[in-house]
Amino acid sequence: MTEKNQDRFRLLVKICQLYYEEGLNQMEIAKRLGISRPHVSRMLTAAKNEGIVRISINNPFSAEQELEKSLIDAFGIQDALVVDSSDTEPAGLPALLGRAGAALIESVLRDGDIVGIMAGHTIGCAAEEMDYFARDGMQFVPLVGGWGSDGAAWHASTNAMAFANKLKSKYSMFHAPALVANEETGMLLRQEPEIAKVLELARSSRVAVVSIGEVSEESTMVKSGSFSEEDMTVLKKLGAAANLCASFLDERGQVIDFPVSNRLIGLDARELRSIPTVIGIAGGAAKVTAITAALKGKWIDILVTDSETARDIVAISSPNE
Repeated sequence: MTEKNQDRFRLLVKICQLYYEEGLNQMEIAKRLGISRPHVSRMLTAAKNEGIVRISINNPFSAEQELEKSLIDAFGIQDALVVDSSDTEPAGLPALLGRAGAALIESVLRDGDIVGIMAGHTIGCAAEEMDYFARDGMQFVPLVGGWGSDGAAWHASTNAMAFANKLKSKYSMFHAPALVANEETGMLLRQEPEIAKVLELARSSRVAVVSIGEVSEESTMVKSGSFSEEDMTVLKKLGAAANLCASFLDERGQVIDFPVSNRLIGLDARELRSIPTVIGIAGGAAKVTAITAALKGKWIDILVTDSETARDIVAISSPNE
């Protein structure tokens, strides 16, 4: 090494020690050494390029982040948030996903947002886990009516109210069931001024927070009494794999033309797609097929799920499978 190169190397090392070990900022180093701040910046960049400085990040979330990348690459979604569920019992999964969802929602929401909220226990948990943060002029609105009289604590209206109360914001309520007795009643209810107003507000949402329902006897719509065994039989024969708001999807993520659709009160999947940011929060073995269908159809922009579910989704979506 020539004397000139040795002097340069010595200066690089000194600048790195001042910056990384002693905590001086670039301007302080420039004043101390009598050089310009841009020159300090160039020297720090050169030190990294030449291997004098190696930055190592102690990342305890590397496995989950690999799954996130796999989901993003496989389905072309905007983002994914995967949380470790290896030590979580199935009963604790809604709370785990709710905490992760609450943190994500805080980072996404802006002043003046209209936020569409779906029904479901996990969405309710996200509201419970939410800590207050200041945003001006937000409003929360349900995306569908109520799934029966049972489980009212997880209705879309109840969840919207829970989010709004936590964040000291306005909210709207759907004074209508998600499923009515016949198509004529559905048409009349959708034309009712108060219901039409809520539907229009929901369509104006910038952010939607949705659950992804499985098509089974364990789903919210069945447990609430809204859907009969006969309805479920018809859905399964049509190839339904997922419930998303007031729509049903097949395994490819395509909307199914279901005879009951005109009896549903709420936004359908196509209306949901017009909302700029749709956050789906769902997990568990029973929902792997449903979540995969929603991803294949590109109905959601950001997915919050658990590591076991993410692995299963990636496995069944792999070209080698």
